[in-house]
This record gives sequence, structure tokens and C-alpha cells, in this order.
Amino acid sequence: MLMACLVAFCLTLANPSVAQRCRQALALGMDVSLSVDTVDFSLQRGGLARALTDPEVMQAFLSDPDDLVYLAVYEWSGQYDQALLVDWTPVVSPATLNGIAEKLLASPQLGRTGRTALGEAMRYGADLLLSQGHCGALTLDLSGDGPNNNGDAPERVQRELQAQGITVNGLVIETGRGEAAGASSGLSPLRGYYEARVIVGATSFVETVFGFQNFEAAMKRKLLRELIPAVASR
Repeated sequence: MLMACLVAFCLTLANPSVAQRCRQALALGMDVSLSVDTVDFSLQRGGLARALTDPEVMQAFLSDPDDLVYLAVYEWSGQYDQALLVDWTPVVSPATLNGIAEKLLASPQLGRTGRTALGEAMRYGADLLLSQGHCGALTLDLSGDGPNNNGDAPERVQRELQAQGITVNGLVIETGRGEAAGASSGLSPLRGYYEARVIVGATSFVETVFGFQNFEAAMKRKLLRELIPAVASR
């Protein structure tokens, strides 16, 4: 018995991840197609950085220090244009989230196309999440300001992700005429598109924001809603 305990202890020292359970893997994917101009890009990138370092959000990430959230962040546009900004990182302290925020703010704007390959962005996020099969829940948080116009159809990828046990939530960004109409009527055509063709899972949802200037507040609401309790499991 003593020998077995010593072996287990040595294995834990050799592989620290054994002692760090993962309750949730959360991948954040942000649209940077050409419909997102430089001002909107800064509002989106900065909004995410500030949302991640909000005290309430930090508390949600760190609610169980023995059952962690793993976080990854990527940007996407055309069919072959996805870029990983932050690889999988276990969130172990406020310093982790501050470091991720600093990296987001310091990273240059990457090359992109004018296309919006929403289905391919979903598949890229799913591939990231499937590499974290040790986590209790796999969640994709996908932000976008338009429907798919390039690559595989999102509804086809949606069926794939459903079979893989991945939850997909959407953050819809309404701009221009859509912003004015949505603000007055409370309706969002793009929201309906995401609800029908993008989101996956019994607890999935769509958050709508009218204008990139409100991205930070919407991202905070979304993160607080999807950072699940430690007791949840796939």
C-alpha cells in the first residue's frame, strides 16, 4: 500500500497535469474578416482583454482552484484564415488572465481575407477543443458580425459538433442598419441565423450586441453565463 502511494505521488510530480483537473475547455473565436475595420478590430480585441480581467469574470474562472478552466483564443475570417492567438492555458490565478489580456493587446492584427467562413471557424474551434478531451465540458464561444459566405456551411458543421459533444455559443455583433433596426425593435436577423445554424447543445445561447463599442459588456455577460460550475461534466 505504501509503495502504491509513493508511485502515485511520483507520477504526480512527474506530470503536474494529473493534479490539475479541468472542468471546462473554453475556446474563444473572433471574426476579423474585412467587415471588421481597424476601429472595430481594436474595440473587439480590447473588449475581450478587458472582459477577461473583469473582477467578476476572474472570480468565475477561479471558482474552483482544484478544477480548472483551460482557455484558448483564435481569430478567423476566410476558409483558410484562422490564427491561434493564445494556445491552451490553464487559468490558475488572476495573473494568468492578466497575461492573456496583455498578449491580446500586444499581438499585431493578422492577415485576413474579405470572406466570412463561419463553418470553417466552427470546425477549427472544434479541433482545438477535441485536443482537450480530459476536460469535463468543451465549449466554443464564437463571435461574428455576418453570415457564412465561404467554405463549408455552418449547419453541416453544426451536426458534426453536436455528435462530438461540443457546446457552441454565439456572440452576434449587429452593425450599420442592423444596429439601428435591432436597437429599436429588439430583433436581430443575424441572431436568428446563429440560433438556427451555429449554436449547439442543450444549454447553448446567443448573446447579441449592437455595435462593436458594446462588445466588452456583451463578452462579460457571455463569459459569466458559460463558465459552468465545477460539478458539471460532459
